[in-house]
Amino acid sequence: MPQEVRIRTLTIDGRPVGAREGETILQVARENGIAIPTLCHLDGLGPIGACRMCLVEIAGSRRLLPACVTPVAEGMEVKTDSERLRKYRRMVLEFLFSERNHICSVCVSNGHCELQSFAQQHGVTSVRVPYLHPRLEVDATHRRFVVDHNRCILCTRCVRVCDEIEGAHTWDVMARGWQSRVITDLAQEWGTSESCTSCGKCVHVCPTGALFEKDKSVAEMVKRRQFLPYLKQMREPRE
Repeated sequence: MPQEVRIRTLTIDGRPVGAREGETILQVARENGIAIPTLCHLDGLGPIGACRMCLVEIAGSRRLLPACVTPVAEGMEVKTDSERLRKYRRMVLEFLFSERNHICSVCVSNGHCELQSFAQQHGVTSVRVPYLHPRLEVDATHRRFVVDHNRCILCTRCVRVCDEIEGAHTWDVMARGWQSRVITDLAQEWGTSESCTSCGKCVHVCPTGALFEKDKSVAEMVKRRQFLPYLKQMREPRE
């Protein structure tokens, strides 16, 4: 017997909308054509609320909450755009740029980078916090792909797609804070990984130039993510 679907009513930016119980604010906003920026979130992957780009204001709450992991509630009043939110999102972007070595002019994803696009949209023309300038390596040992840790923003899309979609769990995260980095297997070179299937899913869900194909030069790496919603749908149990 089919389970009854409960409907919740709420407002987003003053606009009344309906939502199914269990949906997140981000899902409902996108269903209604309301844009909320995200970097770690990608349709088809499990949400983790890591990047904090999707923070929203909710009436009655002093804290800003991530839309990608916050479920809707009856009567909820959500604001997705305000000076406070724009300030926080610019701050998040500045921290991301300061933690690694993002030099767009020589990046394979220049012009096709989500981090770069959001920086342009939010008016990030300079960074007001000190750059860390970490000395990070580039691993080109894989026969087809390269990982450049200088451009990684630790969104963990690669970790999740490898685990949830490909089922290999080649990628993981090592260390904590600004010293964290993605690793293959037990922090070995990518080219020596025995678990990697060379499917390329991790490369194409990466929002920056941290993962790319070896035959790509500056501004040539265009990510293809069309496979993700399809594969997720095929893996969902049939009723």
